[in-house]
Amino acid sequence: MAQVNPYLIFNGNCEEAFLFYQSVFGGTFPYMGKYSEMPKMDGCPEVSPADANRIMHVSLPIGNTILMGGDSNAASGDVAFGNNFHVSINTDSKEEADRIFNGLSAGGEPFMPMDKTFWGAYFGMFKDKFGIHWMVNFDENEK
Repeated sequence: MAQVNPYLIFNGNCEEAFLFYQSVFGGTFPYMGKYSEMPKMDGCPEVSPADANRIMHVSLPIGNTILMGGDSNAASGDVAFGNNFHVSINTDSKEEADRIFNGLSAGGEPFMPMDKTFWGAYFGMFKDKFGIHWMVNFDENEK
């Protein structure tokens, strides 16, 4: 069964926010990576010096949920109240990921189709027909 996790988007203060959340909930970050650590990818602009130290992705397990987050960047633009979070779905299979992505994105705006990523996952992003932002992820390396 798919696992649902909140994904929070910040305008450059993600690390500060997650250190605060960690001080309240405890735990450790399995991963905290900056945009400067991303490999160069075809079709993607080079990371600007202003974005280099922003957080690309961080995760903090809290019970059975994983609070995830990252900073916006020059390519995505600043976020505002209402578009500063995504619902992240982690699936048990590539087929389930495709089914959920195709079902929820119907009538919406897919902006990153399901595909393999540099971090080893099968991943996609879209906004549904109601304006909610979603991420669908299958961790191929963990299966």
